[in-house]
This record gives sequence, C-alpha cells and structure tokens, in this order.
Amino acid sequence: MRLIEATPAEQMRDQVAARFAEAYGAPPQRIGFAPGRVNLIGEHVDYNGGPCLPIPLRHGTWAAYTPAADAVLHCTTGEHGEVVERGFSQPGDGTWSDYVAGVLWASQATTGAHIAIASTVPTGAGLSSSAALECAVGAALGLRGQRLADVAVAAERDYVGAPTGGLDQTVAVFGAQDHALLIDFADGSHRQVPFRPADHGLALLVVDTLVKHALADGEGGYAQRRRQCEEAAAILGVDTLAQAGDLGSLDGLLLRRARHVVTETARVHEAAGALGRDDWGRFGGLMVDSHASLRDDFEVTCPELDLVVDTCLDTGALGARMTGGGFGGSAIALVRADQVSDVAAAVEQAFHSRSWRVPTFLLAQAGAPAS
Repeated sequence: MRLIEATPAEQMRDQVAARFAEAYGAPPQRIGFAPGRVNLIGEHVDYNGGPCLPIPLRHGTWAAYTPAADAVLHCTTGEHGEVVERGFSQPGDGTWSDYVAGVLWASQATTGAHIAIASTVPTGAGLSSSAALECAVGAALGLRGQRLADVAVAAERDYVGAPTGGLDQTVAVFGAQDHALLIDFADGSHRQVPFRPADHGLALLVVDTLVKHALADGEGGYAQRRRQCEEAAAILGVDTLAQAGDLGSLDGLLLRRARHVVTETARVHEAAGALGRDDWGRFGGLMVDSHASLRDDFEVTCPELDLVVDTCLDTGALGARMTGGGFGGSAIALVRADQVSDVAAAVEQAFHSRSWRVPTFLLAQAGAPAS
C-alpha cells in the first residue's frame, strides 16, 4: 500500500528552512507549525452549533517566515516551485496562495512577508490541509491561542470564501498529543479526551480516495448543505439546528438534513463517553451509524467513500466512516493493528476491480498542536 508517512518534525523544519534560504537568500526569522486533522465523528455539525471530536495529526504543515519591506506577499512551496508575489488586501483568484494571503489580511498585517511552505498533509483529502496551512502561517507570524484560531477561521471563511465552521482551526490550535478534542460549538468550549488506540492493539487507518473536493463551491455541496440547515433551523424556530428537538414540522429533504445534525450530535457525545471507558466496539459502531447518516440523510458521501467503508467493514474493521466535508476526500477505519495491511489490500483490490485510481493511506495518530 502507498503509505504517506509523517516525516519527523526536525527534518521538516530543516527542509522548510532550506527552501526559504534557497528562495530568498537568507534564513527565516521564525518557523510555524500546524497539524492536519482527522475528525473522528461529528460531521457537518460545527456550523450547526453542535459537538465534534477531531484529533490533530502528526502530519502537518511548516511555514518559514521573515517580514518583507514592501507590502507584498512572497510565497513558495515545494509542490508549486515558483515564488508567488501578490498583494493581500483583496481576495485573489482562487489559487493556493489565497490561504496564505488571507492570514495576512485577517491579522491586519501592515507589512508584506517572505514565506516558504512544506507539508506532509495531502491536499484535497478531507484532512484539513487548508487550516494546517493557515495556522502554520499564523504561528510563524507570532499568533497564538484563540487569536490564531480566529485569524485562521477569518482567512478561510471571509477571504477565501469557504463557509467552514471552525472545527479544523480549533483542533489545530488547541489539540493535544494522544488526545481527541471534544469541541462544543454551542458555547465554544472544548476538552481533551484520551485517544490511544495503539494501547488496545488498534489503529486508525485513513484512506484517501484521491477524489478531490472543493468546499468553497458557492452553489453546490458544502455551501448548499449549510443553507439547507439554516432554512431548517428557521422553520423550527431555533438559533442553531443542533438545538432542535421535535422535527415534526419538517419533511422531505430538510427533514433528512436536520435528522443527520440531531442524531450526529447525540453520537458525538456517546462516542466521547465510549472512548472515556475504552469501549472501542461501541465507538466503532457509532462510526458506522455516522457514515450511514451522512450517506442517506445528508448525502455528502460518494461511491468511492462508500466502497472504502463497506470494504473495511467486510474485512473486519470495528468501524468506518467518511471524514471531513465529504464529496470525496478520505474515509477512516478503526482496525486491529495486525490487520492494517489486509484491510488496505482489500480496499486496493476493490478499487482496482472497478478501474478506479488506487487510494493512498496513512496511519492517524494524535499529534501536537500549532506552535
């Protein structure tokens, strides 16, 4: 299987510093780091005022930074090669550098910046490569804590134009190694929940279907689901859909959307309790229920994600579900550590039999937050 490794942090720091020096002729002033994330359960409930349970990954993004004398962003990555030079007072043209420019804009930077990027988070995989980039750049600028999270959210929501709910940036900033972060978007609170599947002979396998998704999609997909949820909440007379109780005044599509949010909210709380008592079997069952709800009620899965989930379960996984915004990206499976290769091989064979691109894999371990 094609396994995407989490390169050691020291090696990545050296790599991004060397990339910076090559591009700009001097070492960087600061290097910021932020992790990608896997959301264990609680999909599409952050912007509905509900709870989520993500982990920060050991796969992350590093941003090397020195202020510029001009009011221009100079930015380069290993993936894109050239140095992009642009302003940041106005949104750009939908390219990757918008996520960097958005951080400068949201932080009200008064000078430009020289920035180099290196990352081990796959892009378009539903593992929050965009929030990792935003938070790494913000950390390199010297932002910390809630200020860092707020700037990163504003960069993505207001500058890039993706109507995200803040889950990704929150776990990138406030997550902790070997823990999931239970975030309650009803009041903004969060607490750590131990997450050490390896202690129980288990592993969390991430399967990147290589089906790319775009969340800043305007009319379809993510933005459309968010508008539908807002419409359902308005009909029910609640501020946020996660507060809803009786859904009797809804029917059809809006009923299905609301039912997912309400049932997913309950699943997140139960999942956190299951992890607290090391009930991994129940946790896996909740993953399965979550995917079914995302597939049937919220309709954000796709054939590739459904095939991964079905194949993993048929090969002995305790649980499996899509993760992230959906419409492509990744699925996760809770498997016995000694069955990782077998499960991955079964998924590869299932995709090969349909003449689909064979997925890539990574093993998700809860890593360190932004720094």
